[in-house]
Amino acid sequence: MPERDESRWATALSWSAVLLDGFDLVVLGTVLPVLLQQKVWGLDAGSASVVATIGLVGMTIGALAIGTITDVIGRRKALMLSVVSFSVFTLLCAVAPSVFVFGLLRFLAGLGLGGCLPTAITIVNEHSKRVGSATTTVMTGYHVGAVLTALLGILVISDLGWRAMFIIGAAPAVVLVPLMWKYLPESEQFHTERTTALSAMKSLFQGRYLRATIAFGVTSFMGLLLVYGLNTWLPQIMRSAGYQLGAALALLLTLNAGAVAGLLLAGAVSDRAGLRRPTITWFAVAAVFLALLSVKMPQLGAYIAVFVTGCFVFSAQVLVYAYIGRTYLAGNRATALGWAAGVGRLGAITGPLVGGALLTAGIAYPWGFYVFAIVGALGAIAVTFVGRSPAAELVGEQPAQVQTTDDAGRHADRELGV
Repeated sequence: MPERDESRWATALSWSAVLLDGFDLVVLGTVLPVLLQQKVWGLDAGSASVVATIGLVGMTIGALAIGTITDVIGRRKALMLSVVSFSVFTLLCAVAPSVFVFGLLRFLAGLGLGGCLPTAITIVNEHSKRVGSATTTVMTGYHVGAVLTALLGILVISDLGWRAMFIIGAAPAVVLVPLMWKYLPESEQFHTERTTALSAMKSLFQGRYLRATIAFGVTSFMGLLLVYGLNTWLPQIMRSAGYQLGAALALLLTLNAGAVAGLLLAGAVSDRAGLRRPTITWFAVAAVFLALLSVKMPQLGAYIAVFVTGCFVFSAQVLVYAYIGRTYLAGNRATALGWAAGVGRLGAITGPLVGGALLTAGIAYPWGFYVFAIVGALGAIAVTFVGRSPAAELVGEQPAQVQTTDDAGRHADRELGV
């Protein structure tokens, strides 16, 4: 297959896989108001938070393990395995007979899904010369999936019920997996990375990588706390502020529509200005607009504010992933992305818990937005501690993706001490 065609297939199929992650990001927030209103399985805000948390625990484990897995079986097989696993257990959620089984299935789906995003980002980074735009482009799938899911929630749940959402979420795998089997290329750097898999995790906490690894972990924690906290509870918070269910779900859709626009902007900016300053700026601006959402405003103003908030909140976290791809070498890039995504999932667990606690206490509006604004500010501070890129030092400030496979392997082996 020609190199250009390989790059296109890698981007398109990785984008489609990340779209499924976007589905899972929003689907629980979409069905929760109905589950709570109908008291399905006796669900209340507390037990709903537990269900949201257990699914994210599965994603955390999957994300932390994926770096080593991809270095053993390859990026291609790892991504297909993630999609198949997530889709099967998501389909089974539609027939869950109890809250316990539903939570267990969410956990098992999370194991596969947790590895989807870091593997997809690794694939597109290793098939592209522009880290920033490659990452933000594939991550538009994340929010296109979220937007489509929020829209489906408005159109489907009232007529077909909440279980239909999980059937729809599993259906794309029927087409996607065969296409991946036939067209998804393996990274040329895979064979090099296999030789350094045992050293990769250790290298993240040594020498010049140590400060960056800690800073990226903290920043990802804050970033995914915002992403999952808002997507899980924004409809319910807005209902607390007096909005009807339809308007609240429409605001969730608006939030993720803003995310897609923000990703396109962030990719263009980062290709010109680098990744450090845009990442800091995006978190800082997100904090400002999150605080503004605490102000009661006309409905049109609320839609505009939520759209702009989505532009900066979600692409801030994506810039973190791109920044990681620029900082680490071929020998530990997948492991670094898995580490950041895994630690970030702990933030994803915390976000719904924080939102649920504020709702239970009856203070989610406006205090929820103040809490989220503080988290955004902490993310901006944390990313300032990322030091000079070891990858840039070794390759003369050129993006790691521009290297040949042999050069990448030699640089990675030297840096990882193998």
